[in-house]
Amino acid sequence: MLEGKVALVTGAGGGIGRDFALAMAAAGAKVVVNDLGTSVKGEGTDTGPAQKVVDEIKAKGGSAVASTDSVAEWQSANRIVQCALDHFKNVDVVVNNAGILRDRFFFNMSIDEWRAVIDVHLNGSFYVARAAAPHFKSQESGCYVHMTSTSGLVGNLGQANYSAAKLGIVGLSKSIALDMAKYHVRSNCIAPFAWSRMIGSIPTETDDQKKRVAKLKSLETAKIAPLATFLASDSAKDISGQIFAVRANEIFLMSQNRPLRSVHRAEGWTPETIGAHAIPALRAHFYPLDRSQDVFSWDPL
Repeated sequence: MLEGKVALVTGAGGGIGRDFALAMAAAGAKVVVNDLGTSVKGEGTDTGPAQKVVDEIKAKGGSAVASTDSVAEWQSANRIVQCALDHFKNVDVVVNNAGILRDRFFFNMSIDEWRAVIDVHLNGSFYVARAAAPHFKSQESGCYVHMTSTSGLVGNLGQANYSAAKLGIVGLSKSIALDMAKYHVRSNCIAPFAWSRMIGSIPTETDDQKKRVAKLKSLETAKIAPLATFLASDSAKDISGQIFAVRANEIFLMSQNRPLRSVHRAEGWTPETIGAHAIPALRAHFYPLDRSQDVFSWDPL
């Protein structure tokens, strides 16, 4: 499905990103395997993970090159895109998958923990997407696949930085889809459910946490790759601005914010009439403080 295309996948040294790179290479794409080789918290660097995936692709007859630049800085993000241009003369697909976790309850979260996660997930997604944009625009084609999360779409405990970044990515994707539609460039999001190195850092101190992690361990990262590969192909040329989720063999189309209910008062509102009339009329449509596992409460299929 991707014969002749060049795909750039960030965070592709392991987990979901590795499966994306392998699947896209198997579908015929030339792949830039980008990974800084950090820990889950974003510490240290290692050129090994990216090169190992490149070697796997080449061993199967594919074409790939390693990139070990960081997505979290504008200049290095440009080097990632330039790597594709230098080696393959083009770039057709950008998968913004790189990520780190620094989980902490909001009231204990440090400024550094906030900034580090925002820099990699949200700023990194913008930097890499923006670096590729002039090339997509000039060739009047291109595809972005961004990784979001139900931590942002629904909610989770102890992840204010991650949740904010992942919901921000949804807004970024929609803006890209709108701004670049006339150049036939599309942009979509995937929220993955899968056991990976990042998810492996979730605390397992309570029975609830243990049950959640046990359920996640049954979810394979490779199950996410077929949707990403399809979205990157010309078969998905009319799909843009959407949010999908994948959980084992289930694919979900996620909702987007739209008005639920309105109330009107011809003479206008006062704080008192809002409390007496507006809120009682709207309350039935309030969202509960659900977490992701509350909404996706059934066993994976």
